Amino acid sequence: MTKIKLCGLSREEDIKAANILMPDFIGFVFAEKSKRFISGDKAVTLKKILDPKILSAGVFVDEKIEIVAEYLENNLIDLAQLHGNEDEIYIKNLRKFTDKPIIKAFKIKNEKNLLEAEKSTADYVLLDAGAGDGKIFDWSLIKNFNRPYFLAGGLNPENVAEAVKKLNPFAVDVSSGIEVNLIKDPEKMKKFVKKVRGS
Repeated sequence: MTKIKLCGLSREEDIKAANILMPDFIGFVFAEKSKRFISGDKAVTLKKILDPKILSAGVFVDEKIEIVAEYLENNLIDLAQLHGNEDEIYIKNLRKFTDKPIIKAFKIKNEKNLLEAEKSTADYVLLDAGAGDGKIFDWSLIKNFNRPYFLAGGLNPENVAEAVKKLNPFAVDVSSGIEVNLIKDPEKMKKFVKKVRGS
């Protein structure tokens, strides 16, 4: 069964909705330029009310390794999701501080991007179209991709069932596709989860 990640949660209402739906992962965005940015302090508050069975990922863009490691080691997050220009050296150095799982995001525009993703030493790779702009990429590019991946980019309640059926990804990752005016919409969240689980 394809796993589900609801990303960019920023309010207590979002967490309460997630606790009802029980996705496998939720995401806190710690990239300051993002419209969905939250502070570490805010994440602490939200994590306290998050069901402990749901894993929390922290989304970072070219953050200092020590800060990412601190969030992981203090159990503020369970996984680090790297969305910038972090390379293999960065991942290797991060592993000196923590053994928590790492997700590395790749923007998929061509075969070269896929080769980089396949070779990544991150625990998981996330295949994306851009940076939370709600666009999908050419899914035909990844039909022969041979490692488990999070599928992101332009997913929403209307197209996620097709994505799961066609690609059978390890997980699907959604943010803007479950929002109305940049605010998470509990009905869209519910519909998305239902479509992935086929019920």
